[in-house]
Amino acid sequence: MLNMLKMCTLCARNCRVNRLSGELGFCKSGQNVMVAKAYLHPWEEPCISGTNGSGTVFFSNCNLGCVFCQNHSISQEHIGKEISTERLAEIFIEHQKNNAHNINLVTPTHYVPQIIEAISIAKKNGLVIPIVYNSNGYENIDTIKALNGYIDVYLPDLKYLNEKYASKYSNAPEYFKYASAAIKEMAAQVGDAVFDENGIIKKGVIIRHLMLPGLLFDSKKIVDYIQATFGGSVYISLMNQYTPMHKASTYPEINKPLNVKHYKALIEYACSVGIKNGFIQETGTSSVTYVPDFNLSGI
Repeated sequence: MLNMLKMCTLCARNCRVNRLSGELGFCKSGQNVMVAKAYLHPWEEPCISGTNGSGTVFFSNCNLGCVFCQNHSISQEHIGKEISTERLAEIFIEHQKNNAHNINLVTPTHYVPQIIEAISIAKKNGLVIPIVYNSNGYENIDTIKALNGYIDVYLPDLKYLNEKYASKYSNAPEYFKYASAAIKEMAAQVGDAVFDENGIIKKGVIIRHLMLPGLLFDSKKIVDYIQATFGGSVYISLMNQYTPMHKASTYPEINKPLNVKHYKALIEYACSVGIKNGFIQETGTSSVTYVPDFNLSGI
């Protein structure tokens, strides 16, 4: 499986570097997994965090370059600690022993081969709780196909429909093309959402969309696409937690909190086009309070 790193095309960047020999591509990730935090996350969607928390693993580095990234210290500034696949498997088991509802892999794309090996090891050692693949959506479809049978719940972002915004704010050429294809494969793998008796998701797809200031029209187009393509077979999570951080100050049009009226308008629009399976956020989520302290705990 690690042979996938010899000419790395795990994500839409297609850097084709040999990570096994020390070459680094856009994400600056090598052969070893780098992790910044592992803990029971209480602030995901209710069906993921539940009452016990989601057994989250925050991976360092990223294949996007979002100017507003809340987790920029680990995604773009390389904060984290390298660990072995065996240690990653142990973390999964530790989360299960701590009564996590699931294993939540945050920004995992560039470590998929190592993650597959860690899941295999952990399952041999008794891991039975669902695995959540929490992704920014900038995926190669072959990487998602490699995950078939390992992932129970896909939690991808669908950030932009308009190429202009994807390139400007996330340095992600052809973002929608890659993300939409990947999400179709995710949905084909796991099918309709299934929840347990306590409302915790066991399998399925939840598509996240973080609304950005001034992009109501693009957000509506995302809603249109999801409804037309998937209907009620997936869930959608419309997020208002945008907090201007990192380099957002150099982009005046997004260097401000989300307009509350625009978010309400998006919710009303989603309802009007037939969206029934979804999650929305309350006011007050735009705060650095909800950004984890990436102190290497749990690693």
